[in-house]
Amino acid sequence: MEMASAARTVEEIFKDYSARRTAIVHVDDFYGLCDPEKENLCLYGHPNESWEVNLPAEEVPPELPEPALGINFARDGMNRKDWLSLVAVHSDSWLISVAFYLGARLNRNERKRLFSMINDLPTVFEVVTERKPVKDKPSMDSGSKSRGSTKRSSDGQVKSNPKLVDESYEDEEDEHSETLCGSCGGNYNADEFWIGCDMCERWYHGKCVKITPVKAESIKQYKCPSCSMKRGRQ
Repeated sequence: MEMASAARTVEEIFKDYSARRTAIVHVDDFYGLCDPEKENLCLYGHPNESWEVNLPAEEVPPELPEPALGINFARDGMNRKDWLSLVAVHSDSWLISVAFYLGARLNRNERKRLFSMINDLPTVFEVVTERKPVKDKPSMDSGSKSRGSTKRSSDGQVKSNPKLVDESYEDEEDEHSETLCGSCGGNYNADEFWIGCDMCERWYHGKCVKITPVKAESIKQYKCPSCSMKRGRQ
């Protein structure tokens, strides 16, 4: 039995993920195997890059997280392309769950590295729908500075940017390291609160300008100390 308690390296887990993904991406026409008249069926990808459509494991709890159950039931009630896309989305979720189950003993940095390696590969859904990865990098005065930070628009609405999932398959760590605090000159750190000036669009550590996440909620338009002083002189 494959157990999460077994020590595994990031490379071993990624190899397992990659093999299972390859199996699913290269399945032959399994449409005919997913007869809605049959019992609950699952699509499995195996570490040896083979695949199968089969009934779920009988043992409880199973050795590994199980794929989506009953993919065959919706087959005839949906457009074929839509059905394949749905199976692909569920397959992506399953692949991630297996990888992080096997990586239960990884530390924070190892989990981050594992996700980064996984994220460099197109998802099954993107392969099935023939979507191409977005290669354009955000500019320094827009999205590239705002990961894990908060900025307000003129209407007072908070705009926040998630710092994990990104549409680009480029490694953005170097790109974000170029963002410097306008006060202390320190490098961008996703673990710290940052706030952007709506006037000059520079970014600051919240602690450097004495702004907390809670306080930022009440600010409709943030002006950094430099911009506030300039406006005062006019």
